Amino acid sequence: MKPNIRRLRAVVVWLSVGGLALFTLLPLSAQEPKLRTTLKGHTDWVTSVAFSKDSKTLASGSMDQTIKLWDLTTGKERATFKGHTSSVFFVAYSPDDKTIASASADDTIKLWDVKTGKAQATLKGHKGAAFVVAFSPDGKTLASGSGDGTIKLWDVQTGKAQTTLKGHKTFVQDVVFSPDGKTLASASQDETIKLWDVANAKVQDTLYGHRDGVFSVAFNRDGNVLASGSADHTIKLWDVKTGKERATFMGHTNTVFAVAFSPNGKNLVSGSMDKTIKLWDTATGKGWATLKGHTNTVHAVAFSPDGKMLASGSFDSTIKLWDMPETKQGQ
Repeated sequence: MKPNIRRLRAVVVWLSVGGLALFTLLPLSAQEPKLRTTLKGHTDWVTSVAFSKDSKTLASGSMDQTIKLWDLTTGKERATFKGHTSSVFFVAYSPDDKTIASASADDTIKLWDVKTGKAQATLKGHKGAAFVVAFSPDGKTLASGSGDGTIKLWDVQTGKAQTTLKGHKTFVQDVVFSPDGKTLASASQDETIKLWDVANAKVQDTLYGHRDGVFSVAFNRDGNVLASGSADHTIKLWDVKTGKERATFMGHTNTVFAVAFSPNGKNLVSGSMDKTIKLWDTATGKGWATLKGHTNTVHAVAFSPDGKMLASGSFDSTIKLWDMPETKQGQ
């Protein structure tokens, strides 16, 4: 049964500091996403969630060393992929939904056949834990970020490393391709975000502004805005073309581990060590919902491609599926 969720609306206190917009979240009453179901099956922290392109399946990665696939129509577990020898930190679907890539603390990346559940390849080369993976929009390249401070670009077909991007001073905690595949953004514990030219493997820009490690980055659908979440408790929006900070969203009371744009780019979701999920209007900077229910850190968040659902993965070993209000959906 769905719990009774108090409907909240956020009033935002706006401040102007040095020409930047600062937004902070305060609660009032209004509609917010409703909990559809809680997926249970992992036996340790859930670190990553990813929707298939048809919004019918969810993949999850966990510290229990497995990847699970969930049928979103029934809420039932469809399959469990086993093969990593340590924690799975991240999972990502290929653009054609045929392959899942996983990054692990065993220093490897695996490519899995979604239909059979078999590992097609194991990519080795990092000298530290693989924290994150991301497919290029054409599915031909896989980027990985590692505890060794480097990013590797892999040829998906051959499983060979094409190049290694060096520039961060410590752990690379997230990587994401721009929608056109020309730019790669990386987030690091060194408190910076780097924008890389994929074609020549060079740094285009380094974004400074966070005051602690950066854990997550996400492009909007046009690729002109980048969002970042940090251990400094804030979310920042950046102008990709100029490299300038556009806004700072404040409201979380602990590390922001995950950020994601909705398919239409109008909403941003964030997950935090403060055990909450927050939703923000990207045009106004207003926070319009705070979702509570997880009993530990929310480490992963994702919108379904059709915009109708939100998934959250937590250190409480569960995944929650939330139904988005119709007024907030869209592609």
